[in-house]
Amino acid sequence: MKIVVLVKEVPDTYGDRKLNLETGLADRAASEAVLDEIGERSVEVALAFADKNPDTEVVVLSVSPESAAASIRKSLAMGAGSAVQIVDERLSGADVGLTAQVLAAAIARAGFDLVIAGNQSTDGSGGVVPSMVAELLGVPQVTGLASVEITDSAVSGARVTDDGVAQVSAPLPAVISITEALPDARFPNFKGIMAAKKKPFEVLSLDDLDITVDEGAVAHEIMVAVSEKPPRGAGVKIVDEGDAGTQLAEFLIQNRLA
Repeated sequence: MKIVVLVKEVPDTYGDRKLNLETGLADRAASEAVLDEIGERSVEVALAFADKNPDTEVVVLSVSPESAAASIRKSLAMGAGSAVQIVDERLSGADVGLTAQVLAAAIARAGFDLVIAGNQSTDGSGGVVPSMVAELLGVPQVTGLASVEITDSAVSGARVTDDGVAQVSAPLPAVISITEALPDARFPNFKGIMAAKKKPFEVLSLDDLDITVDEGAVAHEIMVAVSEKPPRGAGVKIVDEGDAGTQLAEFLIQNRLA
């Protein structure tokens, strides 16, 4: 079985995250760049299956700048067999639509039985790329999984909803996305880190994927305005002079919190 795992380099969740107010894009120099945690969990799902099924091939795939190669190699150090990185300056500022198009083209080029992705990245939090990739590939999608079970012919799992837990499944080939309910990723050991340096690492461009993008017209949609988050205002202080309960109730009603 061939499993393709989508990974992404993002600004460190625990660091400062800022927007470039001129471009509307994330300022990736504002904090350390790391492999997205949900992507690491996706790799772990694939590797856990591969541990029990030695004939499984795990490929990590990323659309990212050239500088993200070190983060992608972490997936190889964890145990993935190979990596594909799409690097192209014309993708700077690409939105989810174009990103999904590029990912789908790369997945189709590589071949796959199963695609695993996180439910949403910690930088853009779009949450739609896995579904868009599945649509472009013309295969079933099973998204938002809190547990995953993979067989030779199907994938299934539990999806937690507001009304309970739904058991969902799809025949292979398919695309799935997982949530943070899945186990933490394993830590790369020294042997894995050294082995990662020798594993196949393919770098592709848009030309390799036969995708044409006009200069200056990358995004399928545009951001019309961007501004910094306003500073937090002072809170409301309630002094109890016998009517604190009334004041609190009025505050909740005025702010539609009750």
